[in-house]
Amino acid sequence: MRNSPIIILLISGSAMAAEPADGVVDSIAGRQLDEIVVTGARNDVDVRHLPMTVSVVGHDRLTEKERDNVLPTVAELVPGLFVTSRGVLGYGVSGGAAGGISMRGLSSGSGQLMVLIDGHPQYNGVYGHSISDSYQTMMTDRVEVVRGPASLIYGSNAMGGVINIVTRRMRGDGSHTSIDLGAGSYGTFQSEASNMFRKGKFSSTVSGQYSRSDNHRPGMAFEQYGGYARIEYRLDDHWNIYADADVTHFNSSYPGSTDAPLLEADQWITRGVATLSLENNYGNTSGAISVYDNFGRHKLNDGHAPDAAPQTRLFRSKDALAGVAWYQSAVLFAGNRTTVGVDYQHIYGNAYYTSRETGEILETQNKQSGRRHMNEIAAYVNFHQDISSWLTVDAGLRVDHHSVAGTELIPQGGIVVRPTSTSEVKASVGKGFRNPTMREMYLYPPSNEELKPERLVNYEMSWRQRLHEIGLNYGVNLFYINGDNIIQTVNRQNINTGKIENWGAEADATVAIGRHWSATTNHSWLRMVHPIIAAPRYKGYLGVNYHKSRIAVSVGLQQISGLYTEIGNGASSENFTLLNAIVRYRMSRVVGLWVKGDNLLAQRYEINKGYPMPKATFMGGVNITF
Repeated sequence: MRNSPIIILLISGSAMAAEPADGVVDSIAGRQLDEIVVTGARNDVDVRHLPMTVSVVGHDRLTEKERDNVLPTVAELVPGLFVTSRGVLGYGVSGGAAGGISMRGLSSGSGQLMVLIDGHPQYNGVYGHSISDSYQTMMTDRVEVVRGPASLIYGSNAMGGVINIVTRRMRGDGSHTSIDLGAGSYGTFQSEASNMFRKGKFSSTVSGQYSRSDNHRPGMAFEQYGGYARIEYRLDDHWNIYADADVTHFNSSYPGSTDAPLLEADQWITRGVATLSLENNYGNTSGAISVYDNFGRHKLNDGHAPDAAPQTRLFRSKDALAGVAWYQSAVLFAGNRTTVGVDYQHIYGNAYYTSRETGEILETQNKQSGRRHMNEIAAYVNFHQDISSWLTVDAGLRVDHHSVAGTELIPQGGIVVRPTSTSEVKASVGKGFRNPTMREMYLYPPSNEELKPERLVNYEMSWRQRLHEIGLNYGVNLFYINGDNIIQTVNRQNINTGKIENWGAEADATVAIGRHWSATTNHSWLRMVHPIIAAPRYKGYLGVNYHKSRIAVSVGLQQISGLYTEIGNGASSENFTLLNAIVRYRMSRVVGLWVKGDNLLAQRYEINKGYPMPKATFMGGVNITF
């Protein structure tokens, strides 16, 4: 374990951006004026009336650090959320991969935390988890994070919470284009471009991204390109239709851990999703029906030790998840909003090995001829009632049927008390669950067709207050999680034997200091009776921001303590403090320059065991908006 200062000052500034073009959707994170979110209830809801804890990170905050992926910034700004990393750029998949997202000790790598794009799930059939390299900054208007179970609305894989990426679009006629280019340490290059257009009833959003890096270890190169496109047409005052597609491909190599190096450990991964959605809004009732298809193509060379023979075969998998989602909400009487919905998913895929020389199939991994199909259908109802100006109650029930794992009931309820117009107390209890994946049931020797869903119950209380006269917005919350049926591998078989018992506290605050200064901080403390890897016991962020005229500066420190890199008999953990800084200069309304440095304290640390992180790195670049 490498020791770092345990008290952390985080100075994180809002870098200055060009003024948005007319009609561009403005960010809701930095100013904290707009408190309307969509993730907690499908339809637009004032976050002050929702019983669960929701964090929002807007486009201005996502872009101020000049990162082409939204996850590192979201992990800094949302308490309780942590993302693993292994290099300057690229998370990768399979052995030695990073990009594992954890929330309060629940992990996306285990399928316990769901990523959404505009409310649609971003995981596939065979492995049941998202690919963290997929989430471009330029396409994102804001990220909404539900900290706690969201299985009532989103079903399996949302047992620990959801991260919903809300895409950008024009609200008024016109066009807006953004281009960002950067280069720096270890041959790293990143580029993003996006255009939003609207004329009359038609609108579109298109973005593309290319990045590459040699990274700081030999044999750790990463290259990625991807794109997002959305076209939308307003049929009339009440009906709207849109189609979108998001595709990412990356080529990645990893050198193995420092004590078990590998050669030729290469990956070629393509992931994508396409959606068609029809929306309606009649004021007192609104809803949508969507069809979507998630697809993945994976080719991996598992690599070989330096003194061993190269692999003669490649691992391949094709997996997908096709779904239909319908919901409709209505105001049945004063202060009420009732939402009903139905979800259907067809989960399928196969995994196999091919000859490296000829490409012929050598071995299938799935039981029963190498292919499996599973289906899931669910119905839910959510009842939201403002009883008075100071009291709201919320309750719902989901009935979820999986063709193999069976039927699960998911209740959720909560209450919100608003003692003043600028404060609220929330209390909630909710169940989360996760159905076993095809990999856990049908692939490899540990597979077990008798697996049942994982389950947990989350209890939570929170307090939030906005003191507008001094520009202060702060909140604190306490939670307790108790779960069972967690899937573990015991004696080379997957069984429902694991348990979860986590509790903790989270706090965050922002404050405006005059015209040019602002401050932000968040802290989370987590205690796990049954520890897992990559869930820190403490994560802290505290900062002061400065911007004036053409210059904006952001300097930050992040403290991570008690991060398990190994558990069990050889348990080990890490403590480290990261100092990051970025300076931006706006030459004109069109052109801006930036330079940044990460890990300026040159900390030696690991997030993944055996994969040391780089010391100080530097990048510079230009952004263009018109």
